[in-house]
Amino acid sequence: MSKIAKAFEKGKAFIPFITCGDPDLETTAAAVRAAVRAGADLIELGIPFSDPTAEGPVIQGANLRALNGGVRTEQIFELVRSLREEMGTPMVFMTYANVVFSYGAEKFIETCSRIGIDGLILPDLPFEEKEEFLPFCRKYGVDLISLIAPTSKDRISMIAKEAEGFIYLVSSLGVTGTRSAITTDLASIVAVIRENTDLPCAVGFGISTPEQARQMADVSDGAIVGSAIIKLLEKYGKDAPDYIYEFVKSMKDAIR
Repeated sequence: MSKIAKAFEKGKAFIPFITCGDPDLETTAAAVRAAVRAGADLIELGIPFSDPTAEGPVIQGANLRALNGGVRTEQIFELVRSLREEMGTPMVFMTYANVVFSYGAEKFIETCSRIGIDGLILPDLPFEEKEEFLPFCRKYGVDLISLIAPTSKDRISMIAKEAEGFIYLVSSLGVTGTRSAITTDLASIVAVIRENTDLPCAVGFGISTPEQARQMADVSDGAIVGSAIIKLLEKYGKDAPDYIYEFVKSMKDAIR
């Protein structure tokens, strides 16, 4: 059984996204600990990339700050290794195919497995090209997590049938970032997913308030929040973990 399934065992899951190295790796570690203490069920860690095409300005900014601070993939592996010594919460990496390629796909995925990363999200990897990474993911027991977007229409059932870990349901078109309203008919997409797999699905992109999180968790198995957390890191820097604790707690309370 996938470790990721544990995140969804106790009801609706809350999944925070944190860019590694923004403003520095010590703060990243403190933010992860704060989120877990506040009830986060799964942690999504971003490995910064110079051209993060799926991201809006907030997370793009975090990527740039982390890269300008000199954070490297090796250091992020070390960070995860040390966090793993104190917590069993499922963790996944969110990054771009190029990051994995340039490191060496097999070496990258084997390292993920060794340090305790349970899954990999590559938003720029087309479903049709996942064979580049899937054999290594299967070999080392790392779930390659599929994204389903409102534009996936005819492909939803096909993606769902072959998915692993959990399904990342993209709430709306465009890039990540907070939205005042999420108007996509997610219920009908979830219905198709449910017909094709027992895997949980969580909604991400645009969720920033407890009310939105509750709405998304009502139609799915959980809510993923990134930009709203990154804004706290941008605003408060090293002091952000305290604010992240309060924010995650309010989101988790909303979806219980």
